[in-house]
Amino acid sequence: MQSETRTVDSVVIIPTYNEKENVAAIIEAVFLLPRKFDVLIIDDNSPDGTAAIVKDIQTRHEGRLHLIERPGKQGLGTAYIAGFKWALSQGYEFIFEMDADFSHNPNDLMKLYEACADGGADVAIGSRYVSGVNVVNWPMGRVLMSFYASRYVRIVTGMPINDATAGFVCYRRRVLETLPLDNIRFKGYAFQIEMKFLAYKYGFKIVEVPIIFVNRVLGISKMSSGIFSEGLFGVLRLKWSSMFTKYGRK
Repeated sequence: MQSETRTVDSVVIIPTYNEKENVAAIIEAVFLLPRKFDVLIIDDNSPDGTAAIVKDIQTRHEGRLHLIERPGKQGLGTAYIAGFKWALSQGYEFIFEMDADFSHNPNDLMKLYEACADGGADVAIGSRYVSGVNVVNWPMGRVLMSFYASRYVRIVTGMPINDATAGFVCYRRRVLETLPLDNIRFKGYAFQIEMKFLAYKYGFKIVEVPIIFVNRVLGISKMSSGIFSEGLFGVLRLKWSSMFTKYGRK
């Protein structure tokens, strides 16, 4: 059931696992923006006490900061799917994905919002590669891997998107209402690709907004070779299955 008294139309979903060094600061940074965004933290039973920090902050931001605690580490994709479903049930119009580690600048939420609310986009992607390579403090090997992974995705899928693996995104609710969320197959690196691919195949307007991506300063990266492999081979599976699938909005 949708909320009938919602006054804030946007929610920022931030999955966390062992983010005690960053979670309080990222929440407060979002709340300091000139327009109102609610925040939903989805914590996968972080052993470092991330959820406890969020609960403490909730006492100062009643009704604006929300928390879903899950019993274990279940993957980025399932965290976002849970967040999407919650956000839809609460009546939000603009639903955002953002990392907890400040690799995404909270100020850029405003640009993604404007691209959808004022610019007519259904999906706005905070893109590292739409205007060159805008990545700070990553090792060169990782920059090249990420850049060419997005090129590979573009060639295989045909999507006109420069940063298909980006995790800084705004969706209008009609996109998430249309996509078959229960059928999303990937949990890690390929989740971001699959979501954009489906939005593209369903005919939604996707725009890329240039951002500068900054490597985390605090905490430990969750990237692994297994996550990258899922993306590499998952793209081929997506393309193959799409050849036998009809895409149409209700």
